[in-house]
Amino acid sequence: MIWGIGVFGIMLNRRNIIIILMSIELMLVGVNMNFVLYSVYLDDVMGEVFGIFILTVAAGESAVGLGILITYYRVRGWISMESIIQGL
Repeated sequence: MIWGIGVFGIMLNRRNIIIILMSIELMLVGVNMNFVLYSVYLDDVMGEVFGIFILTVAAGESAVGLGILITYYRVRGWISMESIIQGL
């Protein structure tokens, strides 16, 4: 369900890069919850360990994505999805 909300957010809003990054994070959280819930249901620890790895990757992805956006803003002075898609 949460993964679907993330996909829906990407499909509806293709102009705001911050909302696209938040939607990607929602998708990762949805997959993470799925791993943890199935881990509890199957009484196995590997799903929870994999969930911790997913949270680590999600935190790194958001930090790198925001860093790229800040650098792009400093160079260009504005951020527009159209210019990013068309090839900088």
